[in-house]
Amino acid sequence: MNKWNFYTTNEIKPGGWLKRQLQIQAEGLSGNLDKMWPDVRDSAWIGGTREGWERVPYWLDGFVPLAYLLEDQDMIERAKKYIDAIISAQKDDGWICPCDDDKRATYDTWAVLLITKVLTVYYDCAKDERIPDVIYRVLKNYYALLKAEKVKLFEWGKYRWYEGFIAIGFTYERYQEDWLLELARILKEQGADYNALVPLWERPLNWWRQDTHIVNLMMMLKSEAVSCDLLNEEYTDNAEYLYSILSKYNGTAVETFTGDECLSGLSPIQGTELCAVVEQMYSYELLYAYTGDNKWAERLEVVAFNALPATISDDMWCHQYVQMSNQIACERFPGRSLFRTNNAEAHLFGLEPYFGCCTANFNQGWPKFTLSAYLHKGNTVLNAIMLPSELNDNGKHIKLETNYPFDNRMKYSIHADEDFIFKVRIPSFAENVTVNGKRTDGSELSFDIKAGERTEILIDFETTPHFKGRPHGLYSVQCGSLIFSVPVKYEKKMHEYIKKEVERKYPYCDYEYLPVSPWNYAYCDTELTVVNKEIADIPFSSHMPPVTVKAKAKEINWGLEDGFEKVCAKVPQSLEPISDVQEIELYPYGCAKLRMTEIPIVE
Repeated sequence: MNKWNFYTTNEIKPGGWLKRQLQIQAEGLSGNLDKMWPDVRDSAWIGGTREGWERVPYWLDGFVPLAYLLEDQDMIERAKKYIDAIISAQKDDGWICPCDDDKRATYDTWAVLLITKVLTVYYDCAKDERIPDVIYRVLKNYYALLKAEKVKLFEWGKYRWYEGFIAIGFTYERYQEDWLLELARILKEQGADYNALVPLWERPLNWWRQDTHIVNLMMMLKSEAVSCDLLNEEYTDNAEYLYSILSKYNGTAVETFTGDECLSGLSPIQGTELCAVVEQMYSYELLYAYTGDNKWAERLEVVAFNALPATISDDMWCHQYVQMSNQIACERFPGRSLFRTNNAEAHLFGLEPYFGCCTANFNQGWPKFTLSAYLHKGNTVLNAIMLPSELNDNGKHIKLETNYPFDNRMKYSIHADEDFIFKVRIPSFAENVTVNGKRTDGSELSFDIKAGERTEILIDFETTPHFKGRPHGLYSVQCGSLIFSVPVKYEKKMHEYIKKEVERKYPYCDYEYLPVSPWNYAYCDTELTVVNKEIADIPFSSHMPPVTVKAKAKEINWGLEDGFEKVCAKVPQSLEPISDVQEIELYPYGCAKLRMTEIPIVE
């Protein structure tokens, strides 16, 4: 495949609201897990006694690029400390995971696939020349063990076999050795065939199983793109077929998929796991880079600008395990859980509600999204996602000043030491696009940049807020990449405690969010008005959103889900208005921690 290439943290730097978002992340859980969370602080990966499987690699996958994007020397040194410990513990035969030699056969080698992928991220950031050889030796040992049937794929490794292709591709580019291609074939042969599993996705079950596990499925979307070249197979856009089935039977208003923790249908009160959100983003990032198909970049925007900020607290010290489209409270369920396979507190904001995988894994979301802003191929640079940022690439300098997606104005300042082609992807929803004041058309704008000249490009376009049909006779509101919700005001109830030797204390304690404003609305007019505001110190602030939409609505007798006091019914019990017309202000989904996103329209 004639793929686009990513830039690294040495070439891209965030600006504007994006830099502030990354700073908040560094000041929150992401930047502090190695100081206070036992599964990272005391991990077996660095000689400790705590978890020695996925959590340290997950954390490093986001912490490393975050440190380098912010040029934070303390964070960079802390990352190096972990990488040094992992490398120093590598066995003579190449094995790298913290597992006794006689237990390798029962050790789920998903961790092998994950740590090699993370090491490629570290190499891109640090340019540490030890890394290619370390990865080579890990993969050569893994190949030998698989070939001799001393280990095999099972459980998580079986359903995440394609994750290893990141490191295999990285290594094959450098060494061009045939055993790497055979390793790729072995992984696919032992891995799950997702196309054969599609019928299972059409009807949600209250049954935990790997083949409907939402995180596996979000990782899976990129499988053909990352593997086809190494397997010498034709690319067929199989991801679109799989995406269409998932969307038809399990889609949400923010273009994620329900999974709490396995596929959960089309109800707006079922959850979506945070790990699935960031893995969906990563799959889309790679799908766009490998294929150049604009649909993946546009879908990426919707997930990143809505689902990611919605499920993490403003200060990024707390997160949910699962989020709901219609979420009127985040309070422990009394009695049984609402979720299909999650417990009764998976939707609370906390340190590690339900499982700690998301505590470690959500860190990759914003940093990798930042690195998706620009791509390159040959003599062409592409601005794929219009994020405030700067690019410095061998004499090419591009600075983008923008508040996108909160408004639609982009100012590019460009100069270069050599000629190159600069392209900008324009979203399909953009209307009345202008370049330096002149109307233009097309999904991709192209500019010839001349050496020694300073070029300024101003791009403006319009977006129209509109209703979007959802199942069960409900509607969401969308404007550009942003989905809007009725915000529900809330009070926070803090919980500090110790569970399984893990302390929760401020600021990394648990919170229940309890509603204190009405939520039982129906739209009663199709007029929608966008109101642009200033971006606060917290870009996706739950109290000071940077943009809102005014709408007219009436309260209705919506009702509660059977057996629950703080969960709205899946569909309203009645559409009969019980109030006069009110003008309400809709918040971006990512700003509304409690919200109603899918609601009806009444006369």
